[in-house]
Amino acid sequence: MTQHPRGTDRLAEATDFLYPFIEEQESDAESLLVDLSASAEAKAAESASLRRATLQACETLVVAAGVEMARRFAAGGRLFTFGNGGSSTDAATLAALFTRPPSGQPLPAWSLTADQAVLTALGNDVGFDLVFARQLIARATSADIAIAMSTSGNSADLLAALHEAHTRGMYTIGFAGYDGGAFAANPDVDVCFTVESQSVHRIQEAQALLGYQLWATAQAEGEQR
Repeated sequence: MTQHPRGTDRLAEATDFLYPFIEEQESDAESLLVDLSASAEAKAAESASLRRATLQACETLVVAAGVEMARRFAAGGRLFTFGNGGSSTDAATLAALFTRPPSGQPLPAWSLTADQAVLTALGNDVGFDLVFARQLIARATSADIAIAMSTSGNSADLLAALHEAHTRGMYTIGFAGYDGGAFAANPDVDVCFTVESQSVHRIQEAQALLGYQLWATAQAEGEQR
């Protein structure tokens, strides 16, 4: 009987949740491919459905936020985005969309996770909960915009930054999943976009589309000014 290395066993256990229908002794390649294809199609359909529902549910908020962002950009305001883990890359992507758009006018935007020296210095010297708030203290004004991206809406460093931004008169936007977490109904958050899903993957996919729609709305509103 073939012995599998223990490392292989651990890898299989770690990935079982992704494809629970794949059995350890699966030997029918054609059947396996059919199952994989069906799983991929189901995930794609679920993602598309959630994105459509989220855009529809957030349509009024997206328009209102886009109009306010355009007003602030026209007055010299800037956008600061931030998040943790995968949401930090989403925040960086959103900032890049504003600064290097596929069309229209580039707008000033920065991701507060971009500078590793600043991020690690603040984390070491004042604590991780303040890595974004302290950057806003140093760089932001009341004319600016803050966007915090999260799947839970509960991260302490994001909440501290949103509180600092709101105190300084910035326009604050939160992206969250599940039920919105602490971002929802928060006086420090002017607009909260909530993706009502229990899947981190689906939440971030829907947030990406929301971010694009927010940029498109702000861009279109800016062109009319």
